[in-house]
Amino acid sequence: MMVDHAGAARGPFTGARDGFVRDWAAALGSDLPEVSGALAGLTDRLLAAVVRELPVRDVGRALVAHGFASPSDLERTLAFVGERLLDAFGLPAKHTNRLMAVLGGIAAGFSEALRERTVDQQEHNRSQAVRTIRDTEAALRASEAKFRAVFRTSAVGIAVTGLDSEILDFNDALLALLDCRPDQLAGRNARDLVHPDDRDSVDEVAAVLASGVRDHVRAEKRMVRADGEVIDVLIAVSLVRDDAGAPAYHVVMVENLDEVRALQSQLLRQSLHDVQTGLANRMQFLGWLEGAVGSKGPETLALVVFDIDGFRVVNDAFGHDVGNRVLTVVAAHLREVFGGVGRLARIGPDEFGVLLDDPVDIPTVVTLAEEAVELLAEPVWVGDSGIGVTASVGIVVRAARGADAAELMRCADVTLRWAKDDGKAQWALYDRARDDRERRRLMLAASVSGGLEQGDFRVDYEPVRSLADGSLLAVEARLGWDHPTEGYLDPASLASLSACTGMAARLGWWALEQACRHAGAWYRRFGSAAPVLTMDLTARQCQEPELVAEVLRLLRDSGLPASRLRFELGEQLPALITGDQAEELAILAEHGVRFVLDQVGGGNIPVDRLRLVPLHGVKFQGSPVHGLAEGANRLDESAAVALLTWAGTLGIPLHAAGVRTESEAERLRELGVKGAQGPLFGTALWSADEVAAVLGKS
Repeated sequence: MMVDHAGAARGPFTGARDGFVRDWAAALGSDLPEVSGALAGLTDRLLAAVVRELPVRDVGRALVAHGFASPSDLERTLAFVGERLLDAFGLPAKHTNRLMAVLGGIAAGFSEALRERTVDQQEHNRSQAVRTIRDTEAALRASEAKFRAVFRTSAVGIAVTGLDSEILDFNDALLALLDCRPDQLAGRNARDLVHPDDRDSVDEVAAVLASGVRDHVRAEKRMVRADGEVIDVLIAVSLVRDDAGAPAYHVVMVENLDEVRALQSQLLRQSLHDVQTGLANRMQFLGWLEGAVGSKGPETLALVVFDIDGFRVVNDAFGHDVGNRVLTVVAAHLREVFGGVGRLARIGPDEFGVLLDDPVDIPTVVTLAEEAVELLAEPVWVGDSGIGVTASVGIVVRAARGADAAELMRCADVTLRWAKDDGKAQWALYDRARDDRERRRLMLAASVSGGLEQGDFRVDYEPVRSLADGSLLAVEARLGWDHPTEGYLDPASLASLSACTGMAARLGWWALEQACRHAGAWYRRFGSAAPVLTMDLTARQCQEPELVAEVLRLLRDSGLPASRLRFELGEQLPALITGDQAEELAILAEHGVRFVLDQVGGGNIPVDRLRLVPLHGVKFQGSPVHGLAEGANRLDESAAVALLTWAGTLGIPLHAAGVRTESEAERLRELGVKGAQGPLFGTALWSADEVAAVLGKS
């Protein structure tokens, strides 16, 4: 009875099959699962071929398909199957002959598959080679087309010459450069186009290229046009080699240096001149200044800077075209005055600078500046509008040699600012002492932020006394700066310094926070006996969008009741704030914050503006207070009495500051003033601890 050994391999002999497959894979040097799966299927085919005499070539083909295509793979497979197949599955010796046929079938199938694979690979390689050749030819044609397009359309003259300098090809730009017809260049020796004196150097260029030391050479030469004119040119010669690396021909590019130099000169002029006015620009002016302070410069120089006052008004009102026309007229006037004696430039959008070497004296420079200012005042007519401009002028006259150009420009800018700050439409002369004072002040202003970060600022207090019994009614907070080198800087100094740098608002909030914290501590300790906190509220602080929220937060955080905070408003503040900002003050008043109008000299305030502000008191200082002193001028006294009498009719408390004498204090009390402060009550400010100590004693 015949046994189905193939079926047995999938049934009872599964273990033998798995071991056979594992060993076969090891013989092929692979342990991949997918290889074992493929060999398991081939093992079933081998058993079927031995037992049932089925064809087995597909086993050899499958080996190639799975990547086992080398002669060693075939050799190991034949050896393994021939030695192990019968024993592994217990097949009788009678199948030996059939096994030999199976091995032959495996080899035949392997050979067929390998041959077909080789043919397919060769066909693929041939196709790939054809495609590569075609792509290369297409790229070459495209490259040649690009070169030809550049060659024909380039504005630079280009020629192709043989190694013997014969002109093989040329473009239209070269014909135009040399003023030649095509028949005058074709086949001609390029050396003949070069100036006779330069031909030997051209031969040297050819020798360098031929030696292989360099493939590119640039040089300035002279060429001769068809009409005999000699032109300076820049030539760039490149050696082109063939596929074998041997020299083939030269590509020569020729550029007219006269045109290049003219363009460079034009660009240089444009870079150093103002297009609108035709004057030198700031860059050239600074170059002049650098030269003037050098060792070969003049003994002295005068630097005069003009700035058109309010030029933006002209631009905004009439447009930039009219503004440019005005600038042109200004430049013409300055040329008229300084054209023969100095160098003139436009150094800013609306600034002009003049440099005078070795001026006769300072009055002469001033006279020229005044003459220019008078000319500028003449109107420029645009339609029916006569546009007039004024100028502020800064004048610096200094020794030239060894000076610093940047420092001179700084001095001129500073002096120009003085002229503007003093009212515009005038000149100012540089003053070193004034400059030193202002530089020190500006350096202090710039360091305000650092001082605040380092804790150099403090809040002190000036007492406000009752004129009735001398008790402490309030304390006015004063911000001070313990500067490490300048000493103590008082509130008046700080106000101007902080305004320079925009730190006023930040300092104001910091001072308010510190003062509220101090006043809150006094209130918690002394209750109603604690003084009211009073301090300035500036127009800048009124512009803060979160004014109400920030003040209420500070009161809440410090524990200070709103009724214990009193803001003093400068006499000009009602005229400066908007209706919305006045509403913010009204909201604070509704929460209990008090407001006092600080009348420095009893100046007039429009009643309609005064009604905008919630007022709970008025404070007078200056002439309304000092006019009450013993021996004061009768006119001042009567004015002070009239003002205070009228103020008493308002029905709000009156306060006085700057009280110096007992007689002033007595007259103020008689006229209804409740609280006063000033030298009479002590000149020293109190610290927060000193305020607490005074309260503790009382």
